[in-house]
This record gives sequence, C-alpha cells and structure tokens, in this order.
Amino acid sequence: MATIGFGLTFWAWSLIAPLGPHFGETLKLSSFQQSLLVAIPVLVGSLGRIPVGALTDRYGAKLMFPLVSALTIIPVLLLILVKDSYGLMLAVAFLLGLGGTTFAIGIPLVNSWFPPAKRGLALGVFGMGMGGVALSGYFTPRMAKHSENLPFIVVACALAAYALLAVLLISDRPDRPVPAASLAARLGRAGRLRVTWELSALYAIGFGGIVAFGVYLPTYLKTWYELDQTDAGTKAAGFALVTVVFRPLGGWFSDRIHPAIVTALALGTVALLAIVQAFDPPLNPGGTIALLIMAAGLGTTSGSVFALVSQVTPQAQVGSVTGIVGAMGGLGGFVPPLVMGAIYSAKGSYSIGFMLLSDLALAGCVYAYGRMRTLRPEGEPTAGGGGGKSTGGGGRKGGGAAARA
Repeated sequence: MATIGFGLTFWAWSLIAPLGPHFGETLKLSSFQQSLLVAIPVLVGSLGRIPVGALTDRYGAKLMFPLVSALTIIPVLLLILVKDSYGLMLAVAFLLGLGGTTFAIGIPLVNSWFPPAKRGLALGVFGMGMGGVALSGYFTPRMAKHSENLPFIVVACALAAYALLAVLLISDRPDRPVPAASLAARLGRAGRLRVTWELSALYAIGFGGIVAFGVYLPTYLKTWYELDQTDAGTKAAGFALVTVVFRPLGGWFSDRIHPAIVTALALGTVALLAIVQAFDPPLNPGGTIALLIMAAGLGTTSGSVFALVSQVTPQAQVGSVTGIVGAMGGLGGFVPPLVMGAIYSAKGSYSIGFMLLSDLALAGCVYAYGRMRTLRPEGEPTAGGGGGKSTGGGGRKGGGAAARA
C-alpha cells in the first residue's frame, strides 16, 4: 500500500513535466520559463518532506498517507482550470508539490516493519513507487492526445480511491515509538547529526539526478534530438523505469556489501557516462545506452543511500531524518532543470550541464568511498561493516550512537 500510494502521488507530482513542451508552445514560454514550471513542484515537494516526515513520526502513516493523497487531488483538478495562464500555472504547480512529500511518510512506515538486515531491500521495493514518474511520462501525453483534461481526471480519481483504501488497509506498527518533543525540537536533533547532511549530499546527487531527468528529459529529447512529445515522453518513461528497477537492487546489494561501496561504484558509473553524453552522441544507440546506464547508476544510488539512513537512525527519528535527506534529494532535482534551461538558452548546447553532472557524481563517488566507508558506530553513525547480518547489527549500534548524539 505504501508503494502504490508513493507511485500515485508521484504521478500527480510529475503531471506537468510530460506536458511541458506542449505548455511551452501554447503559452509561448522561453526555455527557462518552461524549466521553472516543471521545477516548482519539485522544490515544494522536496521542502515539504521535512515537516511531513516529522508529522509522520508523531501521527503515523495511517493518518498522513490518506490525508496527503486526498489533498493532492485539489491541485490536480485545478490544472484543468488554469492551463491557459502561465502565472496561475505556477501557483498550482506550487500546490502540486504536496504530492512529492509522501516519500517521507512511507520510509518510516516501511522501516518500522522490517529488521535492520532486511531494510535495504524493503526500502528499495518501496522506492519503486518513484515509478510514478515513468507512469506519468508514458501515459500522461497519450491520454492528453484523446482529451487534454483526461490525465488530470484519471489521476484525481485514482488518488481518491487510494485515499479510501489507505484508511482501511494501512496500519502503523503498534509498538512504534511516538516522540513527545515538539516538531522544531525533533527536526533540530535530526539536523545536528552530521551523518544527516552527509547522506543528504549523496542523496541530492542520486535521487536528485533521477528527479531532474524525470522532469527535464522530455524537454531535452524534444529540443536536442527533435523527438515529438509522445516519443520523448516514452523514452523518458523508459529512463524512469530503469531507475525504478535498480533502486531495490541498490538496497539488496547494500544488505550484502557496505552501502557506501555500492554508492561509490554507482556514482562512478554515472560520472563516466555523463562525460559520454556531454559529447552529444547520436541518440541511437550511443545516447540511449549512456542515458540508460546513468539511470541504472542513479537508481542504485538512491537505494543504497537509504539503506544507510535506515541503519544509522533511531526508529523514533526516522521520519525527521528522512524528511531532511529526502528534501535535499528533491532539491537536487530542482536546480538541474533550471541550470540546463539557462545553459541551453545561453550556449545552445547541453554539454556543460552534463559535465557538471559528471563532476558532482565523481565527487560523491570519492566521498562515499573515502569517508562514509570508514564510519563506525563508536564515532559517527554508520551502517557498520560487512554483509547482511553484520550490517544489520551495525545498524542497531548505529541507531544507539545516533540517539546518544
């Protein structure tokens, strides 16, 4: 249920992106204006994870999942009314960001039901809900061809049905710890953990890259490779699907190998293929191969980083830490579309943008291997050493260290 809810709200969250080229043409938007339109939900959904994660710690996912799903229906339907006004579209895009906050609801819910040695895979499976971006990329433009309002109506109905089912079927772990401290105090404690910000930086590269490609890839493919809107959306959906498949694999590998090593290998692969794409290879087959391998690396990273989060965070703080780390990941997806749009407007090329991605991924690779791999529970919170069972034990000790911090 958590994965389905995550997927549906992510579809709603990314409704504007597959139609971005269409809105760009009908509203006569510049490349930067179009980038801003698709990036605003990313920004709001990212920052919104911080309070939503903390509220989930306090009130539980049984309340938060159906509530947020139901509230997301409002901006989805408002898109029908405002699609002819750029200013109003920006305002509704702001509200649409609410759909991106459910990530911070599902992580503490799933995390509470699994022992540390199995959380990597379990959280990776939950993370497959980000396939809502792929669903949006594939189905939204096709539905819009039949009726321009159809995608919004279908998603709104799906969200309403899910909200009702979530009330009946989602249950919080009965013995889950409920924090008594205030929202500000809990966020403050999570923010004082050094590992929170180290993981945030890595997640900003991994998941941020997924979000950035999810919202901007249709525009990139249409602008640079001159694909039509439907073909560009289909290929963007294929990219998102690869990230979905590799996210649980990243968690699965992290249950057996140190998550920092998995992260380093994945980001190193992204850095290499971003350089390849910076030289503008033909889309078939060079560009397609480069983009899909980058998708695999980014999906693996997003799974392995949260394997670390689950192991080093006390159960009562998982929502708060998840909110911060998830917010930074989403913010990592907010900036690149704006940068890519600005670079293309100024230079008529995307090469500089891909080289910047390569630099960031390489920096994350070096930091994950050189710093995160050496963390121990007695010093900074970490996953502990070794494979599945020992990793789980390290996670429990790490949780204690985090609580003492």
